[in-house]
Amino acid sequence: MNSSSYNRSHSVAILGAPFSKGQKRRGVEHGPKAIRDAGLVERLSNLDYAVHDFGDLTFKHLEKDEHFMHVPFPRTVGRANQLLSGAVSGAVGAGHTCIMLGGDHSLAIGSVEGHAQQCPDLCLIWVDAHADVNTPLTSPSGNLHGQSVAFLLKDLQNKMPEVPGFSWMKPFLSARDLVYIGLRDVDPGEHIILKTLGIQYFSMRDIDRMGIQRVMEVTLDHLLARKRRPIHLSFDIDAFDPSLAPATGTPVNGGLTYREGIYVTEEIHNTGLLSVMDVVEVNPTLGATPEALEATTSLAVDVIASALGQTREGAHIAFPKIPEPKEDTELRL
Repeated sequence: MNSSSYNRSHSVAILGAPFSKGQKRRGVEHGPKAIRDAGLVERLSNLDYAVHDFGDLTFKHLEKDEHFMHVPFPRTVGRANQLLSGAVSGAVGAGHTCIMLGGDHSLAIGSVEGHAQQCPDLCLIWVDAHADVNTPLTSPSGNLHGQSVAFLLKDLQNKMPEVPGFSWMKPFLSARDLVYIGLRDVDPGEHIILKTLGIQYFSMRDIDRMGIQRVMEVTLDHLLARKRRPIHLSFDIDAFDPSLAPATGTPVNGGLTYREGIYVTEEIHNTGLLSVMDVVEVNPTLGATPEALEATTSLAVDVIASALGQTREGAHIAFPKIPEPKEDTELRL
């Protein structure tokens, strides 16, 4: 299939997912509003997209939701992801490029699953300080936002217990269809999973060593050399250095620079294959000052706009050619 079949060029759906139960810190449910308030819709409209903002999904709070092993809120997280999966599937099925605003990163379970309903051959680029590939048996915290990828991977099928709330889905992604960028805080259990399954990943050390241009070259070659197919980009704002994105729940020093993060999204845009993008873990309550929050939300908007074609050279829409002065507009002294 050629790239134009997947190039959903001029129609964008925005889906808000104000959800925080994949981890224990409140506030991340206010992420979608904060990113919208930073001017997302205007920015994308200026890029000449038809922007359809479908508003926020409404997530029900379950009264009875006991821990599973040491995993909190399993049924609540499972139900939220089932709802989100349907919404993402609907948006992609209608021909939109879908932007999912979180919320915590457990939401990627439903977002990628819903995308896969429409595009079963998708590949996944996970930009994050963390690998989020713990199972309930390896997770130090039990929090599901650190286990999202484990629910997606077929290769971990026999290593995952049946977590209540997730009977609606089964794993569908092969380890070879996933690449991580930006890792710098990987748990011991995750490390053995990455190595055993042979998952392609680029830690911050790899980025220091190779440079971001080479990292993206290898990433896209790994995922697209065999065939061009839709890309799901799951972008945790904590991939950036905390000096750039302070308003997030699990910051880790030594993250992506502004230029590295934007280069990642520019290169993904240039493939013409971006189909769904998640932007997660913006937590407005953790910005120590209004400036810290504004820095984080405006960075989120920049990353989304860049993934959808905003260039650092300037947009090439307003002036198709250099204007010439006409006789009657020339300045007369």
